[in-house]
Amino acid sequence: GVRSRPRAVLPALCLTQITSWGIVYYAFIVLNPAITADTGWSAGATTAAFSAALVVSAVAGIHVGRVLDHRGPRTVMTAGSALGALSLLVIATAPNLAVFLAGWLLAGAAMAAVLYQPAFAALTRWWAPDHVRALTIVTLAGGLASTVFAPLTAILADHMSWRHTYIVLAGILAVLTVPAHAIALKAPWPPAPPSPPHITSGHEGVVRSRAFWMLAVTFTLSAFAMYAVVVGLVPLLIERGYTTAQAAWVLGLGGAGQTLGRTLYAALAHHLGVTARTVTLIALGALTTAALATVAGPYALLVAVSVLAGVIRGNLTLLQATAVTDRWGTTHYGRLSGLLGAPAHAAAALAPFAGALLAGPLGGYPALFAGLAVLSAAAAVTALGARTQPAEGADGDAAEPRPMRPFSGRRPNRAGCRSSRTP
Repeated sequence: GVRSRPRAVLPALCLTQITSWGIVYYAFIVLNPAITADTGWSAGATTAAFSAALVVSAVAGIHVGRVLDHRGPRTVMTAGSALGALSLLVIATAPNLAVFLAGWLLAGAAMAAVLYQPAFAALTRWWAPDHVRALTIVTLAGGLASTVFAPLTAILADHMSWRHTYIVLAGILAVLTVPAHAIALKAPWPPAPPSPPHITSGHEGVVRSRAFWMLAVTFTLSAFAMYAVVVGLVPLLIERGYTTAQAAWVLGLGGAGQTLGRTLYAALAHHLGVTARTVTLIALGALTTAALATVAGPYALLVAVSVLAGVIRGNLTLLQATAVTDRWGTTHYGRLSGLLGAPAHAAAALAPFAGALLAGPLGGYPALFAGLAVLSAAAAVTALGARTQPAEGADGDAAEPRPMRPFSGRRPNRAGCRSSRTP
């Protein structure tokens, strides 16, 4: 597995994931109040433009995945970084809502080319069979994006207009990510490994299989519930009488839980087969959402539940990153993960919107969270239907004969201390 592992890739992707997520994604959440106050555009309209970007990203990700499989990540990610910087300049200078929306649609195309999916495809091909470790490190870095860029964006916005803030951020994005992608990703792209023996019909057969569709349904329901919970947490706590600052701390500490959760994933993957792992994590997610729906206090207990929910969320990111490889190998990773992720990304884009719309008719946020817990429980059930062919063992994953188990490289090239090497 080590032969084709270019050294610069991992640190470069850690840097570019922090920067890209921080600037293209999180900055908007911080700047939106200033944007609406300055322009008079409604928060609903500006948020719709941002959601539209996420939907474009989901759809564009299908095509990007295909390109990644054949050509590798260098051209895609370098062009995506340049497009991201350009799109932010369009957003920053938008004279009206139509241009603002156009800028976000461009940003959506850039997101598909620079965020997790292409980074995961790069690491899965270059690092296999030890890719779980590399994916864990990059998602740990990505988890820091809001920690670094939310305060930085707020500081800039204190000293200048939201438009100037976006111009500065576009410059930072261009300087830090365009050269990093162009230089660090220029190693030769290794040929795709052959399909595992239990896949005889190529990736088209996988896409038509019941397991693939059930998994797509599982991740879509789960993503909708998860993102609606993240966005609904602050209004839920405010409805319960907590201050905005207290609510923000609960959300922030949940983010810390996410980072903590990612460090535990490799151990979990070592002990649980792929179906058991999927069902367990999604069911635990449903339980934490139900707890948030029913627990009104004390404050320390809400913090604890939020951290636990974050731990589960952090694991779900890695579960999705490894879902294709664990079941169908790395051969068509980009294409399959693009297709598998598209409905889930679209659901995640619409969740904040739908959550805010439904809270009223349902009678408040506790009722919304109860509904989201039911949705997650349904996702845990559909995950049972996502077992792959019986060739893997009687229960769908007991035998798991492929070399895709984390830390089970064919030869122990890490002096036998694989698990302890996880960050």
